[in-house]
Amino acid sequence: MRKKIPTITRPDPAYAATLQRGDREVPGKEDEAQVTAPTTGTPAVDADPDADRHESECVPEGAVAPHQVTAESSDPHTNLNAPVSTATKSPTRKIDIRVNALERQEAALETCGVEPAHVVRAALRRAVKGWQLSPVFAPVAEERRTRNTQWQARTSLAVDAASLGVLLRDHDPLDVLSKWALIRGQVEPRIWGEIDAILEEIAIRAASPHEPNAP
Repeated sequence: MRKKIPTITRPDPAYAATLQRGDREVPGKEDEAQVTAPTTGTPAVDADPDADRHESECVPEGAVAPHQVTAESSDPHTNLNAPVSTATKSPTRKIDIRVNALERQEAALETCGVEPAHVVRAALRRAVKGWQLSPVFAPVAEERRTRNTQWQARTSLAVDAASLGVLLRDHDPLDVLSKWALIRGQVEPRIWGEIDAILEEIAIRAASPHEPNAP
């Protein structure tokens, strides 16, 4: 026969006191938890422990972000060390030239005591130094040139492209002539004049009395 559990028909003060102590809210407890929670250093969202390591592996040491501009940048507009050009040069075009001495200069070249080819090359350097091509065409001189090709001076000469363009337009619109033929009338007379000047300098030096040797 089962034992009958008595029914509680009145409140039990001792039991009620036990429940109130266990469920009673302590004032300030929730606020204290909210204040102290950030100080523990625990992030609110779980972070990937490998994120920092992965980021450091993706970015090489010493790399510069794309938006950063350094003094060593190759862009001339932002490079602080790039030289600033204040002068612009006119475009030029190179022309191969070949110059011979004149027949009337042969005798002096052979007896001057200097290799004739050296004299012709020196005259060429003097003649073109500081010279500028003129857009006005000069016809080729009728002077008789020497047939000794060993005395010929050959080089490349840079001339003003704009002046050469005018000569091409006015005298060789089909561009069939050599460029040397267009500027030959301006260059050759200058070189011949310098050959004469060098031969004269050599003759004067040879005719001047030698200084006596000091004791």
